[in-house]
Amino acid sequence: MKTLLIVYHTMTGGTQQMAEAAAAAARDQSDVSVELKRAVETGPDDVLLADGYLFATPENLATMSGLMKDFFDRCYYPVLDRVNGRPYAAMICAGSDGQGALRQIERIALGWRLNAVAPGIIVCTHAQTPERILARKVIGSADLARCAELGAGLAAGLSLGVF
Repeated sequence: MKTLLIVYHTMTGGTQQMAEAAAAAARDQSDVSVELKRAVETGPDDVLLADGYLFATPENLATMSGLMKDFFDRCYYPVLDRVNGRPYAAMICAGSDGQGALRQIERIALGWRLNAVAPGIIVCTHAQTPERILARKVIGSADLARCAELGAGLAAGLSLGVF
């Protein structure tokens, strides 16, 4: 059985909603195991045991969150040259444009020699004041559907051996 690892960090709930939508849709692929894990609880062994990845992070100060970066820092060298060619995709919960966070994940994935199998999804909440930035996020149904489609697509590709 193939395994899809979904690694996420959240502070205000938006990224978690996105990751959960992707995981739920991926689980509909009966012959794919889906591991949904917080970045702080995920280590190199989890990465090595998975066949594909979905990385989800909030945008913080135009970059990925510090705890998502911590996940990559802890896992990068222990799995380097051991995950080459595996598929991945990324999701960003952004307050402005999310491009900086997405670029960071793409560069790390390039170093790991992962294969991007879908364009990154950026959900922009337009939170620009301290109150809105720190407020609990509610991701709309259309954006959650995009996340679900990505999760289902990754799982289907793994299941069918497409990637």
